[in-house]
Amino acid sequence: MRTTIKSDKIPIKFENDIGLIRKYTREYSIEANFSLLDQTKIITAASELARNTFQYAKNGIATIELLKDEDKTGVSLFFKDEGPGIKDVNLAMQEGYSSISHLGSLGLGLPGAKRLVNEFYILSESGKGTEIKIIRWK
Repeated sequence: MRTTIKSDKIPIKFENDIGLIRKYTREYSIEANFSLLDQTKIITAASELARNTFQYAKNGIATIELLKDEDKTGVSLFFKDEGPGIKDVNLAMQEGYSSISHLGSLGLGLPGAKRLVNEFYILSESGKGTEIKIIRWK
């Protein structure tokens, strides 16, 4: 049974909030006893998704959770915005697709973030916003 040990909500309104999300993700992943490699993976995915939220929606919220599920520990991030949404999620999930590579993105896009985590869920509706949840397990 999956339980939440602790959680925090971090608004995404300013570019500096991306760094704050990285900081919280690092702290949570250390608490989950992640290896340095697993810390780097979840921090990189979180950073990319936070930057996407900031650049596309201009405003959103990230919820980070430390999870326990039977014999494993994980870190979950849930990004929610009410921005323009993603017109074509299937296209956005294709390798190499980026509509903002010139704006300082890590260049991973959604498929890159997905490769760095164990679970990836996306729901987006054009004109209504986007929700993305990622989980990395130890």
